[in-house]
Amino acid sequence: MMTVSSEPSVQHSKRPIRLFKNWMSKLASLPMILTALVVFVGGTAWTVTYSFTGSRMLPKTKWVGLDQYERLWETDRWIISIKNLAIYGSCSMILTLVLGFSLAACLDRKIRFESAFRSIFLYPFALSFVVTGLVWQWILNPNFGLQNVVRNWGWESFTFNPLNDPNTVIYGLLIAGLWQGTGLIMCIMLAGLRGIDEDIWKAAKVDGIGTVKTYVVVIIPMMRPIFITALVLIASGIIKLYDLVVAQTGGGPGLSSEVPAKYVIEYMFRAQNLGQGFAASTMMLCSVAIILIPWAYLEFGGRKRG
Repeated sequence: MMTVSSEPSVQHSKRPIRLFKNWMSKLASLPMILTALVVFVGGTAWTVTYSFTGSRMLPKTKWVGLDQYERLWETDRWIISIKNLAIYGSCSMILTLVLGFSLAACLDRKIRFESAFRSIFLYPFALSFVVTGLVWQWILNPNFGLQNVVRNWGWESFTFNPLNDPNTVIYGLLIAGLWQGTGLIMCIMLAGLRGIDEDIWKAAKVDGIGTVKTYVVVIIPMMRPIFITALVLIASGIIKLYDLVVAQTGGGPGLSSEVPAKYVIEYMFRAQNLGQGFAASTMMLCSVAIILIPWAYLEFGGRKRG
């Protein structure tokens, strides 16, 4: 009579179940996972769901379909806020990257008093947007700000009053935003430049490549992850632009400096129209998703792993 050995089955049963591997680390990450699911995913789902309701001062389950979105895109205030954010966002994205990288490249040349310059450029980032808005509101005030100082020097015809002109007020906000945010991007770029091997500079010099061409052709492509990080930080600051506007212009003159985040706050807490505020919040979320999903696919899923 033949007997079948049970050793393979015993060995198989002794293998740990994959789910319980590193169970201590998984248990430690459980609060973070629950927080992400409840706060972020749950909050987002709740906002999107109630944007299809007729909620006013309190959330209601009365379904109204796309009525809130139709009202949203028929409101001049929302259209103005979208245009303002597009102007501010495009200018801020380009200028912050250019200025931040240029300042980092200058500091990377090992100039004297580098630490002092780095601290000076980074200092505005330590201030809140409210303080920044109040400071630049004073600087751009025509009665006792920059315009008044230049006129006292003898240039009587000098005019620089962007905050009181509906056509230029968004650029007054842009000046304050650049003043605060450029220092952080400069430090990020400087850290990336310091990570470049010195042999690359020596090889470029031996090949006769100029400094500017070396930056454009060699250094910037090598700093692609640094630029992506900087873009994400700049974009997050653009989307949540609110307190700078409230402190510096209050959305005026008229509605000329209105932004989507201010529109959401106004409708949710002052106009007591939760449904309209939720609809505007959902549109802001969709705009972020339209940008991030293709980028994430190209960055992580669209390339073949070699």
